[in-house]
Amino acid sequence: MSKKYVYFFGAGKADGSGDMKDLLGGKGAGLAEMTNLGIPVPPGFTITTETCAPYFANNNQYPEGMWDQAMDSLRRVEVIMNLKFGDPQRPLLVSVRSGAKFSMPGMMDTVLNLGINDQTLGGVIAMSGNEWFAYDAYRRFITMYGSICKNVNRNKFEHQLEHKKTKRGIKHDTEFTVDELKELVAEFKVTYKNETGTAFPQDVYEQLKGAINAVFDSWNGDRAITYRKINQISHDLGTAVNVQTMVFGNMGNTSGTGVAFTRNPSTGEHKFFGECLINAQGEDVVAGIRTPMHVDELAKDMPEAYNDLLAIYQRLEDHYKDMLDLEFTIQEKKLFMLQTRVGKRTAAAALKIAMDLVAEGKIDKQTAVLRVEPPQLDQFLHPMIDPKMKLTKLAKGLPASPGAAVGKAVFTAKDAEEWAAKGEKVLLVRLETSPEDIGGMHAAQGILTARGGMTSHAAVVARGMGKPCVAGCGDLAVDADGKKFTAKGTTVKEGEWITINGSTGEVILGETKLIEPQISGDFATFMTWVDEFREMGVRANADSPHDAEVAIKFGAEGIGLCRTEHMFFEPDRIKAVREMILSDDEAGRRKALAKILPMQKEDFKGIFKVMAGKPVTIRLLDPPLHEFLPHTDEDINALAKEMGVTSAKLHAKNDSLHEFNPMLGHRGCRLGITYPEIYEIQVRAIMEAAVELKKAGVDAKPEIMIPLVALREELRILRDMTVKIADEIVKAGGVAVDYTVGTMIELPRAAINADKIAEVADFFSFGTNDLTQTTFGLSRDDAGMFLPFYVDKKVLPEDPFVSIDIDGVGQLIKIGIDKGRSVKPKLKVGICGEHGGEAKSVEFCFSVGMNYVSCSPYRVPLARLAAAQASLKKNTGKVGTTTK
Repeated sequence: MSKKYVYFFGAGKADGSGDMKDLLGGKGAGLAEMTNLGIPVPPGFTITTETCAPYFANNNQYPEGMWDQAMDSLRRVEVIMNLKFGDPQRPLLVSVRSGAKFSMPGMMDTVLNLGINDQTLGGVIAMSGNEWFAYDAYRRFITMYGSICKNVNRNKFEHQLEHKKTKRGIKHDTEFTVDELKELVAEFKVTYKNETGTAFPQDVYEQLKGAINAVFDSWNGDRAITYRKINQISHDLGTAVNVQTMVFGNMGNTSGTGVAFTRNPSTGEHKFFGECLINAQGEDVVAGIRTPMHVDELAKDMPEAYNDLLAIYQRLEDHYKDMLDLEFTIQEKKLFMLQTRVGKRTAAAALKIAMDLVAEGKIDKQTAVLRVEPPQLDQFLHPMIDPKMKLTKLAKGLPASPGAAVGKAVFTAKDAEEWAAKGEKVLLVRLETSPEDIGGMHAAQGILTARGGMTSHAAVVARGMGKPCVAGCGDLAVDADGKKFTAKGTTVKEGEWITINGSTGEVILGETKLIEPQISGDFATFMTWVDEFREMGVRANADSPHDAEVAIKFGAEGIGLCRTEHMFFEPDRIKAVREMILSDDEAGRRKALAKILPMQKEDFKGIFKVMAGKPVTIRLLDPPLHEFLPHTDEDINALAKEMGVTSAKLHAKNDSLHEFNPMLGHRGCRLGITYPEIYEIQVRAIMEAAVELKKAGVDAKPEIMIPLVALREELRILRDMTVKIADEIVKAGGVAVDYTVGTMIELPRAAINADKIAEVADFFSFGTNDLTQTTFGLSRDDAGMFLPFYVDKKVLPEDPFVSIDIDGVGQLIKIGIDKGRSVKPKLKVGICGEHGGEAKSVEFCFSVGMNYVSCSPYRVPLARLAAAQASLKKNTGKVGTTTK
């Protein structure tokens, strides 16, 4: 007996269910669940995701038994519908749609009206009594089949369509006469033959195989691959294929189609939200070809179908206990449901919906915390336009995705990617976006479209990315070829600054000032829930009092990395640093360092004051000394003049400090060993700051961290020096200061010998940026030339500088923790690379028993949520409802 590859649904009974997303994909699981609930769903069948991999492995051939199973299910559909696939009198028409485990809106292909041909066309006309509808369905099918299944440029068909509209002086497809649609069908067939070399297929089974193949093939299409990379979806999952009886929204003014959300996906407001078009098919709504009407307007035109829709959405939301994305079609006043899935939402909406569902008693707080994806918090923290700014408002569209964005106008996705790669901030302006624009949308600060609604491609994708978006801005006349747009008499050309407010829909001329977000309201309440379940600490990387204030505002429990070298680059002290470097002996270096001492002390006092007794991990000087010197002749000559030395001396010093590989050179603890006076002055500044504050009644908890340790003896020497100076200062001050001395574990040798190093360390902090470099044997600065290629070719699942390489770097971390705690069971362990703000890395850190993670201040909420979710998954077994 062959493996089951096909799952039927129809007539109130389905082979599958809603919890089978892995096998049936999100769409197939939703169709099965709605069918089992007795909701009106056109019958059909799902070809599983497990078919996708063998299809590709076997040179695009179906696995044994799949086609026969599909034919068996098709026969069952024919019986239920009393129709027959390919029959000239009573033909069954079907749709063929993708359906991956995770929602990928618009990234894969759909074919509608399949089964129509020259023979079945008459049956469609006879059954519907509507010749206009039949020819409209046929011309749509030729366009879809040709462009999707045979790679005919869709514009070939669209140009013919637009030419005929212009010739007639009409705006909408619905204004064509039957004769004009007949002409279009004939013209489209000619175009198809000219482009493919063969006549349009009349064999409906050939059509079906072509469409199924096209859906599978679209899994590996450029836009789907790009979308998965951006959203960190595995390339190995594959897509399912859903073959379903067609119902028609284009049968006249008693028919229509729409997309709806059970709550507002932008704000989270508990109100049914949706858009629909009368006399249209589903592609028209999503593509933004016509501006849709609000779903509530159906109450006037088709009250019975509207009331059915309200009852079904409420039933489904009660069943799933979440906000849902629905697709529906009304055929001659009868409602059919075509999709239900957990709806994509903005971060603000995710928070409000989760909290409202708790208040309504539908879910508990643990589930609410698991419902919000950590990366979403980045978009919740988007800057907004400063309300004090005087704005020149150009136009207003729909507030499709919240937050403000500022950038230079560009008009193609390609330009957006190229400009962004050069460091430019851009806003992508399009008539309407298509799935091919995915790369440019990702590169842009925000998206502005002239067409489309709140459920258009631009709106849905932008919300998923956390990008501000204004859609359906009818005041915009976009000239993509001329690279400009006009609004109310004002023309904006490529490269000119504009601002959009995705929360209000406003389009603003020029570059406006944005203000940083504030944590309050729902966000603050939600984060208190997060902290109820979080077991692992979260700190921030902060190098100044301002950074520390931001960190505290976002909930940091300490500073996990304060980089002292950043302080050395300040204009009021870089001269003293350079004087120290240029000194020929220790006495000269100490004289120069004495000038730096009071400045560094004030730096630390400022940070300690803000942290008010929370721990502050301070890394002693790490980079090589040559980084503090200029390198061009012009800069060297200017500095020589300023410092009263010859240019030759500066050139000689630069030459003496030159290293072929500075990353592995004279830096970190190696500087402290060879020039101990540098570390001595830093320790003195730290401890004097702590003592002076303690005397003033302000608690300070310095954690002094020695970087780049590979050998126990390196740390022992520098620890002894640190403790000697610290204890002298504490004793002289007459107050107690709670300080510790530890090290960064950022070299493989240190991780492997962590038991020896732990003997002289109070804590470990894993520096995963350098540990990744030294584990892989690559430079992060140079790896950009090939790492994207490695990810594209699946040599690596993702960039190891973005998410911890668990199999390599992760194993060294685990070895380091286990060995360190074999000597000191209560050894405090954290991480201070930017991995500390990446959700999967945070979960890994929790799994290996770290005490805390540390990340940039603005990623602290993300890390707090990821840490809480890691705890909940371990302690309750619950998992989140993903809206990827």
